[in-house]
Amino acid sequence: MAATRKIVRPAEIDFDTAGRRDYHVALDHDSIWGDHLIPLTVFVGPEAKPGQGLVAFGSNHGNEYEGPVAIKKLTGEIDIARVRGRVILVPVLNVAAFMAGTRDSTQDDGVNLNRAFIPGAGIEPGRRGITHRIAHFVRETIFSRVHVVLDLHAGGQIARFIPCASFHPIPDPVQGKAIEDTARWFATPLVITYQNETPGLLTSEAEAMGKITVGCELGWGEALQPAGVRYARQGVLAAAIHHGQLDGKIEKIGAHADGTQRRAEMVDRECFVPAPFGGLYEPLFDCGAEVRKGETIGLLHDFERIDLTPEPIRAGVDGVVIAQAWRAPVRQGQHVLVVGQLREFDA
Repeated sequence: MAATRKIVRPAEIDFDTAGRRDYHVALDHDSIWGDHLIPLTVFVGPEAKPGQGLVAFGSNHGNEYEGPVAIKKLTGEIDIARVRGRVILVPVLNVAAFMAGTRDSTQDDGVNLNRAFIPGAGIEPGRRGITHRIAHFVRETIFSRVHVVLDLHAGGQIARFIPCASFHPIPDPVQGKAIEDTARWFATPLVITYQNETPGLLTSEAEAMGKITVGCELGWGEALQPAGVRYARQGVLAAAIHHGQLDGKIEKIGAHADGTQRRAEMVDRECFVPAPFGGLYEPLFDCGAEVRKGETIGLLHDFERIDLTPEPIRAGVDGVVIAQAWRAPVRQGQHVLVVGQLREFDA
């Protein structure tokens, strides 16, 4: 039976009364007389506490699909009788980009939501388009109700990743350990720590607020990878259970269960290799391969000067191939190769 979703403004969402509620959260449309409708389901149990809970977001970018499908499935699987605290599921956060089928909100304000968590988003002139208003909604309406934040991504048309859960370097060792443990339960082959220099990331904002925050890259190519959906479901359920929001037990799966899970850092700039010119990128190794600094990992072909030998794309560090360009045509300056430096998990 189809659920009936109540259309509400952000201030009308009930995050506190025990039970399940299914909403479409209405944010004004910028170009038609109407609203963008963000699907949101909230489960509240008898032990819910102020400021405590879990939120899982899908479709921060509009053409990344494992997260939306996994979260949509979970809205039908979670039994309210098992909910102890607060669980918020948002299968499609960036509805403007999702409807366009693009990474950014190309049919509206053209903004990348995962660069929109900046000062004045949704308030200041020049930052009042739908994408900045979605960021404002998350910041003001959701973050104050949760202490666990999960942001489920995939490579879209940008990059092919080895499936990984991710987070930034965390100065607080207690918060950092809780985040790493939560990330490991996604069961992805790789858990990565990545540079925190890009402005406006959802995860950066949540981490800075002290929240247990995990991101993911679970697929590529605007496709639906079955393993990515499985990792997303596992990670959300495990986090909800282990952080006291959902009753039950969960078993390890995948690389988490068989002991093959690895940790890598892509913090140093040498981990990222930009294309020196536009051309066609030919990978020579699969993602997940261990490589050495200076080793040729791919070739960049220039078809405007077709008789030139291809440009070798070399690893900047020893480590594991985390990501490579997905589409063969690449632009000058695009990161066509990312190599992470292998590290041990925290004890």
